[in-house]
Amino acid sequence: MDVKGAIRSRRSIRKFKRKELPNDVLDHLLEMARTAPSGANRQPWELLVITDRQRLKGLVPLCKEQDFLADCAAFIIGIDDPTQKWAKVDLTIALDHIALTAVEEGLGSCWIGAFDQQRLAEYIDLPKEKVITVCLALGFPDESPSARSRKKMEELVSWDKYGTRDRL
Repeated sequence: MDVKGAIRSRRSIRKFKRKELPNDVLDHLLEMARTAPSGANRQPWELLVITDRQRLKGLVPLCKEQDFLADCAAFIIGIDDPTQKWAKVDLTIALDHIALTAVEEGLGSCWIGAFDQQRLAEYIDLPKEKVITVCLALGFPDESPSARSRKKMEELVSWDKYGTRDRL
């Protein structure tokens, strides 16, 4: 699958088969994150990967009762250094590399932004100087959602000056 195909095929998956990810596939996904670009090549982020079934179940009350998390194969917690200016952006790029590579591997993912920062940080023993930015649930899809509508290009893009919707 090419990048365009992965981008067009990617959906938020909220129903997973209870099946473990092979280590080589998980390692490949993490390698794709590692190779993501970052400002000044600082890579001011870390990933914490949870695959233990009991630990996955424990995430549900910490993530606004999103029950499907108990069934995902891996939960990736994106941790950044808030002292680094581009840390959140760099981390998001790295996780998007994982999400798109997951499609290529026949996997599904769902971005998780609804979580209790303090309780999740305690759950993973996160040092006080670090912050959880966003998380990603991964696994084998047990659903196939349709594509959702998107805004038209002219609603999203300006040319040369804000609000100029036509190319000069």
